[in-house]
Amino acid sequence: MAETTDVTPFRSRYQAVESRLEAASSAGAVPADERAALKTEIVGLYKALEQQIAEMSAIRDDVKRLVEKWKTLQQASAPSVAPQFSADKPVVHADHLGASTFIEKGWSRISLGDYEGAEAALQRALELSPRDPQSESLLGWAQMLQEKYDEALLNFQKVLMRQPANALARINVGYICLKKRIFGEAIEHLSKAIRLDNDRKATLYAHFYLGLVYLEREMFDDAEIFFRKAMVLGPNLIEAYYELGRALWFSGRREDAMQTWRQGFAANKFNPWGKRCAEVLKAVESGGEPPRVS
Repeated sequence: MAETTDVTPFRSRYQAVESRLEAASSAGAVPADERAALKTEIVGLYKALEQQIAEMSAIRDDVKRLVEKWKTLQQASAPSVAPQFSADKPVVHADHLGASTFIEKGWSRISLGDYEGAEAALQRALELSPRDPQSESLLGWAQMLQEKYDEALLNFQKVLMRQPANALARINVGYICLKKRIFGEAIEHLSKAIRLDNDRKATLYAHFYLGLVYLEREMFDDAEIFFRKAMVLGPNLIEAYYELGRALWFSGRREDAMQTWRQGFAANKFNPWGKRCAEVLKAVESGGEPPRVS
């Protein structure tokens, strides 16, 4: 059972003060000492609540740090090429339907890695406010990161119908098409994201995923072009070093591949993909082969 903060003492104090205020209002003139006592009670209650909120906020921040440590551990155990969620916190306005509350909750849950919880919140947001592109986009992220590719694809396509220039939604569609091995559509969407060039992160990932598409199709020269461009756009995208190394290796340029993996490890030896570069380098130096899949 989930733990919750016990608000009963605060609610009891509130109700007691409220009863005294109502009684005083009914009585007409209220002595000065009673008015002063009521003021002291209200101020005391407010300060106590502020203290409780501050303590809970501090604990919340500590929990967020735990989440980041868990994400690092998870990524180290099973590195993924899925787009990293870094969408800005949604700017939503209070509405009488309450959809905004669920949109904010969905964004927070994705940020915390609780994709199932995010999906539930965002589905509720869409029940209250159907056809909202912000909710559809966030829902697509939550589903994609659970590998629910068909559902995610449907939501991102809805977003693109209303926002054709949404480059992040487009590269997500490209990534999903890559995972589903629908290479033609993947190339179409990723190439369009590059032509749009209106979001730096989307442009970076569009190049990287095009590299993966061509690597999957064993078009190694084309894969190399896109991986190298991704490395220029995002020097910290260490997975590009790893994948470029595979493209070079399978095209027969084994020394170049090994040098690329060395560079990837040197760029960030603590990064999960940097470690993977070191692992594959060690394997091939011992006479092994790099994996055929990421």
